[in-house]
Amino acid sequence: MNNTGKYILNKKNVISIYFTAEYPYKECTKEIILSLQNSGADLIEIGIPFSDPLADGPVIQNSSSHALKNGFNIEDLFNDLKSIQPKINIPLILMGYFNTLFAYGIERFLEQCKTIGIDTVILPDLPLDIYCKNYSNVFEQYDVSPVFLITPQTSTERIKYINSISNTFIYAVADNSITGSDKDFTEKQLLYFKKIKQTSFSVPVMIGFGISDNKAFHRACEYANGAIIGSAFIKHIEKSKNMKESIRNFINKIKFGTI
Repeated sequence: MNNTGKYILNKKNVISIYFTAEYPYKECTKEIILSLQNSGADLIEIGIPFSDPLADGPVIQNSSSHALKNGFNIEDLFNDLKSIQPKINIPLILMGYFNTLFAYGIERFLEQCKTIGIDTVILPDLPLDIYCKNYSNVFEQYDVSPVFLITPQTSTERIKYINSISNTFIYAVADNSITGSDKDFTEKQLLYFKKIKQTSFSVPVMIGFGISDNKAFHRACEYANGAIIGSAFIKHIEKSKNMKESIRNFINKIKFGTI
């Protein structure tokens, strides 16, 4: 298990926040990362903007579109991360689409990750079999581990296989849809969560998709090591006039139900 996985195992009710780099305004990435860390986030997932983010709902799609208009490029992101690396004491995770890595250069991307201490990436469009057949060796060479996703439709056999090759954590998608849903968990979802809790995983499990408030966060944490929040956070900071205060308020709201 890599360092991010071990970090999650050593904590309880892990809160992971996703945001899109360079959104809501240009050159905000470093400020958001440091404010999230100082406000009590346990993990930070930095979204790499992409023009066609199929797994994402309208909120994250819109943030990606605006980030690209703001002039996002991946080299600037790595430079930003290098500049704040000495100040970071929680795991940073990069989340994006495989096309972006392919265009940038897979080995070049992984080398940059290793340089700045990122050992975990989420690539929802990289098929498991393609990863194992074509790319696992180069990921292992740079000590970077991909996160694999499971859904309510994932078979028990496939879950066991994903567990056997995972080295960081497993992303349990709460609903077989796009991100951004804010409805209450259904009985069907809760049965799925119970299945997750009863499975003997060798790595931590984080639940994501549809986590938007204190109630949903703590409900998800009953069944997993923690929860991932993205769309709700992006909506919260979109019109923020004081980013640090806004982020602190959001984390307090999710963790404690108060601002």
